[in-house]
Amino acid sequence: MVIATHLQACPMTASPIADKMEVGALGVVYLKRLWSFWFSHEQWAPEDRGSHWRAMHVLFSGLGLAVEETLRHVYQVHPSFEEFEAWVVERNGGAINPQVIARMNAALTGAAPPAEALAQIGAIEQAPPVLSPEDLAHWDEHGWVVLHDAISPEACRATAQAVWDVQNMSPDAPMGEWQRHGPRQQCVFVQLFHHPALDANRRSARIHKALAQLWNNADLWVTTDRVGFNAPVSPQFPFPGPGIHWDVSLTQPIPLGVQGLIYLTDTTAEQGAFALVPGMHRTIGPWLDAVPSGVSPHTHAANTLEMTPIAGRAGDLILWHHALPHGPTPNLASQPRLVHYLTMFPADFGYQPVWL
Repeated sequence: MVIATHLQACPMTASPIADKMEVGALGVVYLKRLWSFWFSHEQWAPEDRGSHWRAMHVLFSGLGLAVEETLRHVYQVHPSFEEFEAWVVERNGGAINPQVIARMNAALTGAAPPAEALAQIGAIEQAPPVLSPEDLAHWDEHGWVVLHDAISPEACRATAQAVWDVQNMSPDAPMGEWQRHGPRQQCVFVQLFHHPALDANRRSARIHKALAQLWNNADLWVTTDRVGFNAPVSPQFPFPGPGIHWDVSLTQPIPLGVQGLIYLTDTTAEQGAFALVPGMHRTIGPWLDAVPSGVSPHTHAANTLEMTPIAGRAGDLILWHHALPHGPTPNLASQPRLVHYLTMFPADFGYQPVWL
């Protein structure tokens, strides 16, 4: 769960950072403060970094904003705050539920969630567990777990079709047709964030319950994340990556964080499956201490660690502790691997201000 806080310097004239309670037409606290920070050319004071980081995640989640899409818009278009709010509304289909705004404002000011949000949270809390005691023991020991049937077969088909459509490809096409980058592909990632099928997956009560069990907290915010397309490799189409990596600072201690992806089709271990190093959330401290002086932990991981691929069925949600090094693998099968990245987090998630 990573959001870049500041890209290259923007040519827009710097302006003071707004107070967090200063609002615009939407009435969302902290939104103008975040917008003004993007154009301020300033850095947050150390004591403010945690609250800023958490507020960004809550705002992006509550407003259904994709990180890369939003920052690209801000730094390419340089919108006024009024223009930015209008763009946010447009990304939400023309309207934002007032209850969503009330819930965001409560989370960002430390108030109790509004009644409607409390009812939804309570329903998740009272729902039967979807992860068994054995699943939770596996999570504790290995740092990852699979939630089977996280979404329905119909939802898998609809989401997979959305991926094929944005790639301008077909599952029935010859293999050579797949072995190219689609127009919105970066490595195995495809920059598709907004689609009814993706939104339906994000509303899954079954997924919400699983994340609530891992966080021991049902008051969670869902990410507006992208999808993935990992085509079979060939001499003309090498594995696009990324390789083994982390999406979190390796400064100790690493707080709890959960990442996830849904397999949209049955996926074998050889089919570019997602892979990780099991159990490393328990041993990463000593491992980092043993990294040779002058060597990047990321380089050392690529040279010394071996990942375990995780096969799965269509609809399986793989959840993993973000302290585990992980990544896709080269697809040696005959069919592409399609996934939807998705997770949830509490507003007060742990934060490590020093990036390593």
